This record gives sequence, C-alpha cells and structure tokens, in this order.
Amino acid sequence: MISCEKASLICNKSQYRDASLWEKISLRFHLLMCKTCAQFTKKNTKFTELCNQANLEGLLEKEKAQMKKQLQDSQK
Repeated sequence: MISCEKASLICNKSQYRDASLWEKISLRFHLLMCKTCAQFTKKNTKFTELCNQANLEGLLEKEKAQMKKQLQDSQK
C-alpha cells in the first residue's frame, strides 16, 4: 500500500489528469483503507471544481514582472 503522502501527491496529479493508470489504481486501493485520505480527496475534488467554476485567471508574465519590479522599487 502507498503512503498517505504519496496518496496526496497522486490525488493532486489526478485532479490535473497527470496521474497514470497504475497511480489511480494505487490511490483507489489506499482510499478504501484510509478514511483520512478519502476525506482529503473528496475535499480536494470539490475545491478543484469550485476553482474551475470561478474561471480564475493568472497574471501574464509581463504583469508578474511589472509587479516584481514595483515591489523591488518600493523596498529601496
């Protein structure tokens, strides 16, 4: 059986469709045995769904660089 730490990593990978078939199978087996990880997975899935519904957008690289420069300038 995989560790809880590995299960949380696979859970996160699975949310972004990056987990392999074997990882998904290992996670499912772990979730049958570990109620704590099952709760984490359920909450993580709900959180991902809410973020997707919110249509969140990140900053463009240009905007990030601009903010970084402003922060550096304000610390001088």
